[in-house]
Amino acid sequence: MKRTVKTIIAAALALLALVCLASCAAPTDTDALWESAIYTSDTELGEGAKTVKVKVEAGEKSVTFTVKTDEKILGDALIALGIIEGEEGPYGLYIEKVNGITADYDVDQHYWGFYQNGEYMMTGIDGTEFADNDSYELVYTK
Repeated sequence: MKRTVKTIIAAALALLALVCLASCAAPTDTDALWESAIYTSDTELGEGAKTVKVKVEAGEKSVTFTVKTDEKILGDALIALGIIEGEEGPYGLYIEKVNGITADYDVDQHYWGFYQNGEYMMTGIDGTEFADNDSYELVYTK
């Protein structure tokens, strides 16, 4: 009897562990993420003296925006062109949508990570001044 109970408990724990691993390791449904995307291929937008590249990555797909602008702040340029949307919070702009793709931390713990040359930015997008030909990444992150 003790052996049977231990076997059942061990099997239940193993099954629970497999379910947890499967749900944690399940890949993001890339096609579903990109259904709401405004642009699905590399795009050039805006007019201005400075050029900045912004790569948007979500799931296994990405698109790069080449933005021409006279803005000094990256967030201002991307908002003006409709590339990003967000809400002002205590730490600045909290990005909710990029290229029409929503990241909602309260729903599934995803957010938009902000990087330059693969390095996580320590400033928000609305506080980042950029120079001509800089490159950045916005990554759908969990």
